[in-house]
This record gives sequence, C-alpha cells and structure tokens, in this order.
Amino acid sequence: MFIATLIAAGTLGDTAAREAEERLAAAGCAPQGLLALDTGKAADIGFAQGLAAARAALEGMADVDVVVQPAAHREKRLLVADMDSTMITVECIDELADYAGIKAEIAAVTERAMRGELDFEAALDARVALLKDLDESAIDRCLAERVTLTPGARTLIATMRARGATCILVSGGFTRFARPVGERLGFHRVIANDLLIEDGRLTGTVARPIVGAQTKLETLREASAELRLSPEQTLAVGDGANDLPMIRAAGLGVAFHAKPVVAAAAAARIEHGDLTALLHAQGIPRSEWVEDDA
Repeated sequence: MFIATLIAAGTLGDTAAREAEERLAAAGCAPQGLLALDTGKAADIGFAQGLAAARAALEGMADVDVVVQPAAHREKRLLVADMDSTMITVECIDELADYAGIKAEIAAVTERAMRGELDFEAALDARVALLKDLDESAIDRCLAERVTLTPGARTLIATMRARGATCILVSGGFTRFARPVGERLGFHRVIANDLLIEDGRLTGTVARPIVGAQTKLETLREASAELRLSPEQTLAVGDGANDLPMIRAAGLGVAFHAKPVVAAAAAARIEHGDLTALLHAQGIPRSEWVEDDA
C-alpha cells in the first residue's frame, strides 16, 4: 500500500484532489479514496501499486506539494536536518560576510557550492579565508539581527519530539550559529563546523575535519544504528548539494525549497509550503501538532 499526500500552498480544493485521483487512476495506480489530514490544506490518497508511476503522474500539479511514499513506517523516528536555508531562512556565511562588506562575493560562491558546481570543502575554505580579521562580535550581531527561523520549524521539531522521535541538526555552517539555533528549536544534537578565532578576530580558517556531505550521511547512518532503526524509519531534509547523500539514504528524503540538482534527485520536494509539510507527509493530523511557532 502507498500514499500520496497533497499539501496545498493555499487552499486544497475539490478540483485539485479530483485531478490527483484521476492522474493516479490513469497511471494504473488504483487509487482508493481521499482522506483529509487538514481540511482545506492537506489530504491523503491511498493507492495499491506503482510508486514510481504515481510520482511521475503527480508531477507538476499547480500550487500543491506532493509526497508519494509507502504507507509502512510513514511516521519517522529520526530526523536529520540541514540548517542554513532549511531550518533558518538565511545562509549564515553570506550574512556574516555582509559585516565585512563582501556579501555579494561570498554569496556567489555559496550559491555555486549549494548547486553542486564546486567542491564543498574547498569552497568553504575559500569563503572563510575572506573573513580573516573580522571582529568576533560580528557573529553575535549576525545571529541577533539576521538569523530567522523558517516558518513551521518549531512546530515540526516540537511535534516530532513529543511523539518520541530523535532530531539532529547537522550543518556545513558554524557552531556559533548552529548551537543557539538548535537550542531554540529543541534538537537533541547539533553538529557543525568551528570557526577558528584568535584575539577576538577570525583567523580565516575552519577546524578539521570539516562537516560536509559525508558527515551528514554518517550521522544519519550512525544514529539509525544507535536507535536500532531501519532506513525506512528515517527522515532527512535539506536544500543544497551537500545534503544529497543523506537525502538519498533516508526513508523519506526531502528537498526543501531546494537547489535544482537536489530537487531533481530527492524522492520528495517541498516547493510551496513551510516545514509543517513534513508533518503532513508523516500523516500527523493538524489536531495532534504541538503548535510552537510563537
């Protein structure tokens, strides 16, 4: 048994739901009716066969995010999440660069790295080198003035934690941002890179080993083993190329408002909604959410 979850950017009307059922039927997936998760916002359509066919059939529905997956182990026991442009709305290194007057230069490199056009570690080293001698106080200013939680982030983590899931934040960014963000959101663990600082100024270097794509993948695998979970019981979410290995390895890998290379490779994409879409995808009805986006 499989499930297609429709999550509307605005209102999920009868027309969109009927169109989805018709598409599934035409693809030979044998849809078995509609079940509302959140009236006017999200609904499930169960179907009997053809996972790949269903994903292809539902591609491109207007103003609707669609998550297609097996019904078994739908609610996940482990979440491994990226931070920049996923759990928060900005790329911290780009915003920090603004305090050094070089945001445009660094942001261009960040964009290429997240698109998979540059080696992540080399690109990180190059960007951090440009921040050499920046006053350490800029980090705290940036955190206070620029870092904003993504809508739905608090509710996602609070709800999953309340239901017994383990939540881990793994960032290719920096601990000085990731630790306070992780604490605000309620993550069980936070893993990120350490910016090296001497005499109150950035040295232009990052401690080794660098947290990148391999670290994210290993974190997913090691946490799964520690918790005695199968891959099907895991969820990974991110937006950049360095998130792809963990997204591919998770039971449900989600590209969240992601770069094209990530969106094309992920089993599920959220392009319209906020992070509460991941609760809809797990079949958790709105009535059972821990509303914590104050």
